[in-house]
Amino acid sequence: MKQVKVGIIGFGTVGTGTAKIILSQRELIKKRTGIELILKKVADKDIKRPREISLSEGVLIPDAWKIINDPEIDVVVELVGGIHPAKEFIIEALKKGKHVVTANKALLAEEGNEIFSIAKEKGLQVGFEASVGGGIPIIKVMREGLVANKMLAIYGIINGTTNFILTKMTNEGIDFQDALRQAQELGYAEADPTLDIEGIDSSHKITILASLAYGIPLSFKKTYCEGITKITAQDIAFAREFGYKIKLLAITKILNGEIELRVHPTMIPEDYLIAKVDGVFNAIYVEGDSVGATLYYGRGAGSMPTGSAVVADIVDIAKGTNSLPLDFSEKYSIKPIEEIESMYYFRFTALDRPGVLSKISGVFGQHNISIASVIQKGRSKAGAVPLVILTHKAKEKDVLEALEKIDKLPVVAAKSVFIRVEGQET
Repeated sequence: MKQVKVGIIGFGTVGTGTAKIILSQRELIKKRTGIELILKKVADKDIKRPREISLSEGVLIPDAWKIINDPEIDVVVELVGGIHPAKEFIIEALKKGKHVVTANKALLAEEGNEIFSIAKEKGLQVGFEASVGGGIPIIKVMREGLVANKMLAIYGIINGTTNFILTKMTNEGIDFQDALRQAQELGYAEADPTLDIEGIDSSHKITILASLAYGIPLSFKKTYCEGITKITAQDIAFAREFGYKIKLLAITKILNGEIELRVHPTMIPEDYLIAKVDGVFNAIYVEGDSVGATLYYGRGAGSMPTGSAVVADIVDIAKGTNSLPLDFSEKYSIKPIEEIESMYYFRFTALDRPGVLSKISGVFGQHNISIASVIQKGRSKAGAVPLVILTHKAKEKDVLEALEKIDKLPVVAAKSVFIRVEGQET
């Protein structure tokens, strides 16, 4: 029987779930794998706060460095979050010859190149299944299940907070602020929800998935990021009229040797499976050249789902699975957002006069933008009405230039809105 001694740094939501699973599923793991996990130490700055789990005397300590410097501990689990001191904990643990498991997507996306380089030099493993998708085993799927595939595209709903907000807006017709307030009351959104609603959390996660998919260095600073704060109930309603839903999608795909890496609100056909993923659930669509389209669904956060992913990494390290170091040395370029091609949704606030559509379509024509569908609402006492247009594929650079001209037209009464559209062209 192989014994593996584990030290956990951080005893918050995920740390508590991880400790619970190690202790409660110890015999099951031993029976299935022949590996006995021993929780030797747990470190947290606050060792007096009541928790849902009781640890043996002396296991919970306030000093993380005692775990890192303990020669008996084989695997250090970093669950404190943030960049510092998490980075220092991980690097020092690797230098001490210990494998590391982390759920820290921000740290990996922003500083992971250095961390993986040190791990490779030391011949050690960094497990990070819990950093993307919570309990969805997407890292294992990409490293093992789809290892024989060239990855063509990944589309992910990988932030439960924003998915909950957009679901509420879609189902109840409420505005963004009301939906956010409900998310906060239910504990799905933080008091400061910036990382979620501005798309930063999703950007961290798609950065990691893109590096796994294409072997490129972690490229968070090159990831285009746009949140959901400008999405309105009106746009959601118009999307439905066209047969679409709006989701915050994290997207990476390879086209003609260039990689797209972006996060933004996206209209997708409502009959697509990923469009049906609602509430706090996550879903990740992965397309491989051999397997075709696959979809992975589940809880993207939470104490036990994320703890399950952490423990899976510990067991994989103990078994020697994924023993080869990750190679993020491919030299693909990241396509600037201005160079992508997409279909687009536009909402113009136009004066209710004859010839408005022809003026706007004339500018579109000058910039190689072809109209697919139009919704024009009836007359208004205020003198301005929404004019909604869905286009065929166009280059974003052309779209931005066209919008700059359209917004200056005397018949347009407010700044125009646009949302990118994914799916098959009609």
